[in-house]
Amino acid sequence: MKRILTYGTYDLLHYGHIRLLKRAKELGDYLIVAVSTDEFNAIKNKKSYHNYETRKKMLEAVRYVDLVIPEENWEQKVQDVKDYKVDVVVMGSDWAGSDRFDYLKEYCEVVYLDRTEGISTTKIKKDLNLQTPKNEINQIPETKDERKKKEGK
Repeated sequence: MKRILTYGTYDLLHYGHIRLLKRAKELGDYLIVAVSTDEFNAIKNKKSYHNYETRKKMLEAVRYVDLVIPEENWEQKVQDVKDYKVDVVVMGSDWAGSDRFDYLKEYCEVVYLDRTEGISTTKIKKDLNLQTPKNEINQIPETKDERKKKEGK
């Protein structure tokens, strides 16, 4: 059995999410989705409309998803791969080249899938005039390496 794992917030579930989940499932037999908890979203300075439990239930209702687990921190990914015997981690192409996922290639295959053009949670919020100020969008905490580089160490 080939196991696939992906990560995300999946707040305002839309066609782009469904398409990503469908394509991820097509890469294997069993799809695990790690959903960012409310606490982890706060660390990432990301605000969700739906709470974790609601987002989890929405994903559990999607036919491509076999299991939903909590994503509680950046560092849990290697343990997730080991605990769930993951063969492939799948992420959106906007993460390609990021040290947030590339290091997982030591443990499993990492695949980046193109996003669906014309749809995103950010676009939906903007279209509905719910846009988060630009300085708060997708603020990802610095990695240790990024901090060291910034501090000149």
